[in-house]
This record gives sequence, C-alpha cells and structure tokens, in this order.
Amino acid sequence: MPEHKDPPPPQEQQSAQTSTRGRSVCSGVDTIGGAMGPVLHWMQDVAAVTLLRARRTLVQAAILLCVLVLLLWVSIFLYGSFYYSYMPTVSFSTPVHFYYTSDCDASESALCSFPTANISFMKNERDQVMAFGQPYRISLDLEMPESPSNEQLGMFMVKMTSYAKSGKPVSSVGRSTMLHYRSSLLQTLNTLLFSPLLLTGIAEQKQLVEVELFSDYRTNAYQPTVGAIIEIQSKRVQIYSSQLRIHAYFTGIRYVLYNFPLTSAVIGVATNFAFLSVLVLLSYLQFVWGGLWPPDQVRVRVMMGDNTRIQQRREEARKRMEKENSQKELYAPRVIGSVNEASYFQANDTAEETSSKRPSVVPDASGADVSDTNDEGSHVSKMPEEEESSDVLDGCLPPHQGETAIRQRPGPWMSL
Repeated sequence: MPEHKDPPPPQEQQSAQTSTRGRSVCSGVDTIGGAMGPVLHWMQDVAAVTLLRARRTLVQAAILLCVLVLLLWVSIFLYGSFYYSYMPTVSFSTPVHFYYTSDCDASESALCSFPTANISFMKNERDQVMAFGQPYRISLDLEMPESPSNEQLGMFMVKMTSYAKSGKPVSSVGRSTMLHYRSSLLQTLNTLLFSPLLLTGIAEQKQLVEVELFSDYRTNAYQPTVGAIIEIQSKRVQIYSSQLRIHAYFTGIRYVLYNFPLTSAVIGVATNFAFLSVLVLLSYLQFVWGGLWPPDQVRVRVMMGDNTRIQQRREEARKRMEKENSQKELYAPRVIGSVNEASYFQANDTAEETSSKRPSVVPDASGADVSDTNDEGSHVSKMPEEEESSDVLDGCLPPHQGETAIRQRPGPWMSL
C-alpha cells in the first residue's frame, strides 16, 4: 500500500509561495539590470562624446570670434590711417594782423605805410597746410566799419604774394574791393530799427568784405608754399579785424571720402576685412595642409610621372639590346675548312686554361657586359648613348675605377 503523505500546513505553503515569488522577482530584476547595463554605458559614452564635441565647438567658436574681432579692429585701424594720410586739410583759417610804420608826421590822418601782414602756412611749425597738387580757394575776410573814411575811400587793392621756404616768391596776385554802397536813407532806417541792439552793443555798424585772392591755387612739390605776405594798398583804410581762409576743392576719391564719409567708411572697412580674411585663410591652409592642394596628391602625380619615364627608358634600352644581339649573332665568327688537329687541340687547351684562370662574363638581360667578337679584324662598335643606357638599365652600374671588366680573348684558331 502506498504511503499517504499529509499535505503541508498552510504556513509552509505560504512561505514556499513567498520564496518562489521572491526568486522570480530577483531573477526579473537581474534580467532588467543585465539589459539596462549596456544601454547605460552607451548613454554615458554618448554624453561624454557630446560634451567633448560641445566643448571643442565652443573653443573653436571663441577662437573664431576673437580672430574676427581682431580682423575688424585692424581693418578699422587701416582705414583710419589711410584717411588721415590721404585726406588733406579741408579748411584752414588764421587771423591776419596788419602792421605799418608810424615814424611819419602824426598830424595827418593817413597811415605812414600800407598795412602789411606775414602769414605762415605751417601747422605746428612743421606740417604743411596745403597738399601737393590739391586745388585750394584762398580768400581774405575784412571786417570794416561804416565810417566816413571808409565810405570816402572807394576802391582799394589787396595784394598777396606767396613764398617758398627759401624766401623766393612763388606766386603773386592783386584784387580790388570796396564797401557795399548804402544810401543815407537806408542807413538812417537801419540805425532806427536796430537802435536797441546798437545801444546795448549786441550789433555794430560794420560790414564784412570778402576778397577772393585765389580760386584754384596749387602748391608746387619742388617749391612748396610755406607762407604769404598780404598788403592792403591804401593808407586811409580802417579795419576792425581780418581773417585768411583756405578751403580745399576735392575731386575723385577725395570728393567721395569728404562728401560721403559713412558710405566710404563702410566700404573701406569691408574691403580691408575681406582682404585680411583671405590672408588668414591662406595662412591657415598653408599651416594645416601645406597649401591649397595637399602635398600627397602632388607627390603621387610626380612619382607616377617618374615611373612612366623610367619604364619608357627601360623599354627603349631593351629594344636596343635585342637589336645589338641580333646583329652580333649575324656577325659571329665561323670556321671554314679543316684545320690542323694539333693546332686545334692546342687552341682548345689554351682556351680551357684561360677560362679556368679567368671566369667568363655572361651577358645578362640588362646588357651591362657583352663579350667582344672579332671577325677578320672587323668589330661592331656601340654608340656612347647606347652604352650609357645599357649600363643604367635595371639599376646596373658600370664598374668602378678599381675594378676591371674580364672578357674572353680569341684563341690561336681565330687567326686563320
């Protein structure tokens, strides 16, 4: 009879089920961990590579930004230097202080001499105001009171004489001028209208007379103008003050630079920036690659060309050697008739001894050493070019000075 086993108690069944469930959960966790391990490693590698690339990109961007800022600054500096050196002084004005002699009779109202002034055209006593070849307009502004003396003066002459550094006069001009006419009624109305301003000293009864001395003055490069003498040829003239003005009339590039400064600055800076960028790019390619084209390609092309030429030379030398061998076979010596047996054996013995003492040279494929054959005192000579080509073929070199080329000597039977 089979033994009947009692079922395990409920507590044991519950513990068994719990252990089985725990084992299944642990095995599931181990399986998930084993599957997620490579994924985590891959994600870590991807993050590290991405971070490295991002850092490298950031460094490259920072370097590129610094280079661009430097190029922009250099471009602006170059344009500013060009503008400062190429553009002359646009306008120049200086006060004119007249002087005259006063050693004559003081009872007379007239001056003792003409008012004269000496003007310098040098800035800071070293830089010239006027550039060579640039046209200038020179004018003199006279501030004259509306006094009876000036009204009765009428026309008077203003003379200007420019001189070089040596004191030699360069050019001279004279212009006439006078006060603008105003009737007595107009003067009365003007006085009544502006009487408050005239009483307070804000306005004055005076006129500004402009005298154009030169309309197109150009200084000479060989005798540059450094100054001028201005003379008013009148002893009764009355002047409050005077001003000499020099204004330049630009043409061509100077006209564009002066009248369109912003557009010219943008175009000039952009041109300098593009030029410097090309120089930096070429320098970078030269430093990294060694030039616009990598040197490997050039080297491969040169080596292919050299190999082709060497192969052609070898083919030509081989053809020459085949032709020479065919000619030598045609002209090889042949024994005609019968000879004496004793002399024949003697010749054979002599040939064997000679061959035993001196190893014969067998001609190779390159044709470096070829035995000489004589046929009744005649022989086939080779040209120097063929000898050189046969010696150089396949890298074979001719014998040195210390070596001797061994050749077979003809036996006695060759004399027959």
